[in-house]
Amino acid sequence: MNLVDSSAWMEFLTGAPNASRYETPIKKTTQLVVPTIVLMEVWRYMTRWHGRQKADLAAAYMMEGLVIPLDETLALSAAQMGLDHKLPLADSVVLATARTCEAVLWTQDSHFSGIAGVKYFAKS
Repeated sequence: MNLVDSSAWMEFLTGAPNASRYETPIKKTTQLVVPTIVLMEVWRYMTRWHGRQKADLAAAYMMEGLVIPLDETLALSAAQMGLDHKLPLADSVVLATARTCEAVLWTQDSHFSGIAGVKYFAKS
């Protein structure tokens, strides 16, 4: 399984320099998990910078993967991961979701650098 975080989705959707790094995990939708917080962050970013129509298209594309809602078990796991790794709230939810789903986390967010199970690529 693969989980692509918000920074990597935005890179891919806008055709930014690291976009090709995320193409394989994004296009394998049968192996893709999408936390609801990532769906929210990407839709908000795309709406703000690229308009509602592109945001809605991005959301539809993301929902081809398995969308994972934030429930009470995942929330408590995320809280612990945030404490363990000193992560901001959204990042702790992303990491907890990846661990719960046994997914590789694809990112260019430096908060995740050096964490096991993470494929981190520095932003170009």
